[in-house]
Amino acid sequence: MLKYYSALTQVVILGFVCFFCPGMFNALNSMGGGGQVDDTTGTNANVALYTAFAVFGLLGGGVNNVLGPRITIFLGGLTYALYSGSFLHYNHTKQPAFTIASGGILGIGAGLLWAAQGSLMMAYPTEDRKGTYIAIFWIIFNLGGVLGGLIPFGLNYNSTAASVNDGTYIGFLVLQVFGAALAFALAPPARVIKEDGTHVTIEKEPNPLKEGLKVLKLFTNKWMLILTPAFFATNFFYTYQFNCINGVLFNVRTRGFNSVFYWAAQMLGAYAFGHLLDNRHYNRRKRGILGLVVVLFGFTAVWLGGLFLQLQYTRETPATALYNPHNTIDFKDASRFTGPFFLYLFYGMMDAVFQAYCYWLMGTLSNDATQLSRYAGYYKGVQSAGGAVAWRIDAVGTSFLAQFIANWALLTVSIPLMAPVVWNIKDTTESPTKGAVQGHAKEDSVYASDEKP
Repeated sequence: MLKYYSALTQVVILGFVCFFCPGMFNALNSMGGGGQVDDTTGTNANVALYTAFAVFGLLGGGVNNVLGPRITIFLGGLTYALYSGSFLHYNHTKQPAFTIASGGILGIGAGLLWAAQGSLMMAYPTEDRKGTYIAIFWIIFNLGGVLGGLIPFGLNYNSTAASVNDGTYIGFLVLQVFGAALAFALAPPARVIKEDGTHVTIEKEPNPLKEGLKVLKLFTNKWMLILTPAFFATNFFYTYQFNCINGVLFNVRTRGFNSVFYWAAQMLGAYAFGHLLDNRHYNRRKRGILGLVVVLFGFTAVWLGGLFLQLQYTRETPATALYNPHNTIDFKDASRFTGPFFLYLFYGMMDAVFQAYCYWLMGTLSNDATQLSRYAGYYKGVQSAGGAVAWRIDAVGTSFLAQFIANWALLTVSIPLMAPVVWNIKDTTESPTKGAVQGHAKEDSVYASDEKP
């Protein structure tokens, strides 16, 4: 039986917080346009969201180091509920201002939540279990997207409307408030015990100014700079997948159905890839190289399949055998549904593989929760900048094919650029500084010369 203060128990609790908050958000967002027939408001809200997220994702690591993860995650979780509630408001008023503003507020809250989440998920496991812990978190988190997708599918099963009903948004709102409150079930990091009996390494920075300077110093960290293009790409493709595939090809109940399996595929991808990254038959560098090969060739195969789908329809002239604006695809229409459905699953699977790999790589750079909080904040900030750009590109009416090409090109260029970080992976991270107080230590990065003030 898991003990409350064990690292694994805490990662499980953390997974359920994200199950209820960003997991439900993912289910809503993956339907395209927030489940609305006109995706303009949802798209503009996402532009506001990811713009704010880009700034506060970067700052979130510093805020977490000052406030602590429980308060940081709680405050961030509440903003997810606000966002879902804003679509309930939009359903009745058709006024987009509140929804777009809520998107911006969610960007602030998401930056806080994900910076705190990333630091805990990477700091709590021992070095030989980081891939497994990332997989466990990702499975629980994406289970939220799976069950969240069942809400619109079930509530809109017999609906002929093109947008989801009030009950869908109310369901999301209630679950997200509960998820935010669940943050207080997390134990203080200094009391968490890893599987090998050691405590988590922490160096809390009580001075906000000094913490801010350490965050800014990440922009001079060569490893973060090398990983920046890949970080930028990790959420860039969501806009294309959600709005240009799921949001236009399928009717509303099938969008919910697809959402269920998109996030389920992420669970499968995270599970398999997590075990690969922790395979003890290879040293850590070889696992990193093998992971890079899987990511590169996996994306190449999936996006090659995506090209064949995209060439069958456009934003301007969508009336083809595959997609007709008056006869969107239903999951019962096997002849039109099967191909796009399985492609959508593989898109989801590769998303989990790519993000798990980025977290695993950051986890090889340090075991210090404080430094990993900054890394996670940097990651989410850059990732969200990419998301903001992608949502804006779609908002101005860029062709589907142009968006497809931009996504594939970004992935093809950014993934090989990760190689120098992979090549410099060490089998173990340096131990905490001698004489450190239990549960606290100075930074212990593998690349110490790049991390010291």
